[in-house]
Amino acid sequence: MAPDRGSGQEPDGNPTERSPLRDRSNDVQAELDEAQHFQDTHSTEPQNFTFRGVAVGLLVGTLICFSNMYFGLQTGWISGMAMPSSLIGFAIFKIFSKYLAYPFTPVENVLIQTVAGALGTMPLAGGFVGVFPAMEYLLKKGEGEVRLGLGMLVVWALGLSFFGVVFAVPLRKEVIVREKLRFPSGTATALMIEVLHGTGHEKEGDIDNEGLRRREDRRGGRPFVATPPANVQENVVEGNEELEDGGITDEQYSWKEKVRLLVISFALSGIYTLVTYFIPQLRNVPFLGTTLANTWLWTLNPSPAYIGQGIIMGPVTTAHMLLGAILGWGVLSPLAKHRGWAPGPVDDWLHGSKGWIVWPSLAIMLVDSIVSLIWLAGRPLMKLALLYGEEFYARIRRNGFKSILSSHAPKSQSYEAVRPYSEDDDEIPPLSNSDQHNILKPIRTRSSTLYRQFSTTSTIPDPDAPPDQLIGPRTVAVGLLLSLCFCLITTHFTFPLLPPNLAILALFLALILSIVGVRALGETDLNPVSGISKITQLLFSLLPSAHAPHAVLTNLLAGALSEAGAQQAGDIMQDLKTGHLLGASPKAQFWGQLIGSTVGAVVSACVYRLYTHVYEVPGSLFQVPTAYVWVFTARLVLGQGLPPMVKEWALGAGVVWAVLSVIRVVGRARAWHWAQWVPGGIAVAVGMYNIPSFTVARFIGGAVNWWWLRWRRGDETRLIVLASGLVLGEGVVSIVNLALAAASTPHL
Repeated sequence: MAPDRGSGQEPDGNPTERSPLRDRSNDVQAELDEAQHFQDTHSTEPQNFTFRGVAVGLLVGTLICFSNMYFGLQTGWISGMAMPSSLIGFAIFKIFSKYLAYPFTPVENVLIQTVAGALGTMPLAGGFVGVFPAMEYLLKKGEGEVRLGLGMLVVWALGLSFFGVVFAVPLRKEVIVREKLRFPSGTATALMIEVLHGTGHEKEGDIDNEGLRRREDRRGGRPFVATPPANVQENVVEGNEELEDGGITDEQYSWKEKVRLLVISFALSGIYTLVTYFIPQLRNVPFLGTTLANTWLWTLNPSPAYIGQGIIMGPVTTAHMLLGAILGWGVLSPLAKHRGWAPGPVDDWLHGSKGWIVWPSLAIMLVDSIVSLIWLAGRPLMKLALLYGEEFYARIRRNGFKSILSSHAPKSQSYEAVRPYSEDDDEIPPLSNSDQHNILKPIRTRSSTLYRQFSTTSTIPDPDAPPDQLIGPRTVAVGLLLSLCFCLITTHFTFPLLPPNLAILALFLALILSIVGVRALGETDLNPVSGISKITQLLFSLLPSAHAPHAVLTNLLAGALSEAGAQQAGDIMQDLKTGHLLGASPKAQFWGQLIGSTVGAVVSACVYRLYTHVYEVPGSLFQVPTAYVWVFTARLVLGQGLPPMVKEWALGAGVVWAVLSVIRVVGRARAWHWAQWVPGGIAVAVGMYNIPSFTVARFIGGAVNWWWLRWRRGDETRLIVLASGLVLGEGVVSIVNLALAAASTPHL
């Protein structure tokens, strides 16, 4: 009779030696079962979709919408603000916890930040921070004339609100469940929510932050944010026990500390913003002297909000932006002025060096986007080639070229089906996902650096939510068809000059490029929406109708459609990653995203028209640099209206950054530590076309980020909360400044 392996004894009394491979595999199987139970339990909670959660999300999202419109018209920068949204939502429900009929849970917090993010990012998805100011204020006579009323703006924005969201649904299964891309901001938000809600009692269905880190480790990556310090971890674990001195729990202390930090930073930034209305000179401090400030626009805007943006961006990105400012405003601007290529005043977009240096920055942005998109699109093909290329090469060496034409498919040498596991087997047991998948295991005896580079860390898909909590294929198919038709109808209704066939082509490109954008977001935390729109503008310039009347306007509209699709798809994918880590229902998030986008279309159109009615656009406060980038890109790719020597310098800058971009993407893929410091084209271009006052402030924020995280080894979550408060403070209080400007309140 076979011995009882659980006893650890042989028949003669000697202890048996258990296989470490079996133990590891059993541990993984137990973890998979635990993860599946986690998904099944939390995705069916009634708090996944509540009217109160949607209402709070819409409230927070409206504040973010005002903030993003304000900063978008100034510099083109917006943020989804997922982490502060979850923190604000948590604080609101904590304040009113005594009046709640049922508890506030992490999955409801996911709903809040999903709705808030969808609403808050509509200024970009609707084109209100770039393409619409370009069409309304910057087109020349003969290029088209656009001036839409508020109702038409709402119709346009509604048309762009849905197809990107619906199209992202089938991508979720691939990039989140199977490939397990990190989506760093989504992971960071999940950790933030878990720290706020965590109690350490898993048996009651709650979540512990150690569990999230363990699940993320199995997915092949660490959370984006730094591991919370010991005191924060202790706060989470001991969250339900009262302290002897004071009577508050550690969990209460943890969230109250973050809310206090958010409120303080919000207040400081808001006070500064209010003061700058009465003393506008504070926005342009001549930190390098009055000559450089008055002649070459080298000033500093010591805005806490822009310092906060720099903190969020990090030291590498802000350093590249500063390099762009030095190249653009310190080298090319004086050169263009003295050579007579830009004879007008420096701050003149049309005839001065301020507008001239935009053209080389566009070339840099275009080539960087092309290289990055080619790399991201080609990686799956390279992965397949590396997996199967060696096998076919070996077969050709053995049997000749005729063997590859054989009607019998070659037996794979890379993978074999796992046979059923028996208790007498010392091999690796099968790692099934509740017997739902026929799992294949790699048995490669050797691998190259490139194979390891392109291979995922685990071939086992993540456990997913129950089928009734997923969006079905029929819903996706019908929803995508309806949303695309609705977009075509609204686009034709608002812009009848755009031919339907070109609108259909633009939507097709939007869907294709959205896939690349989602992958870029999952791997790098950057959604290259600006690059995607520029690629679309470039492709449209190659069409036979490119030089027809109103070609510039057509080019702008095509880019706007692609940008909207990529923005919406990327926005919901970050939220779906957060929800997946916390067990939220994807179906609830999908409907929350649609609600947020619908309301966001109306709110963002109203806010845009409000700002453009009260303030001069373009003007000293809202210079709309991205609007100039849009219209200049259309003219560049169409070969229209190029200033002297722009073609030569743009070509040279493009060649240089094409080489640098290749070095950068290859170096990052092969984990060369120095590759991150190779100047990124998008960051350099942003530093070139924005005036130095914003870039210098962001660089200061990046330096603060480096000092806190690298030198002090501080908690990154706390730093992000601080930065978010600084950004939100100026964005929200700008509503007060808007009211003061509307009332013609005089400056001091």
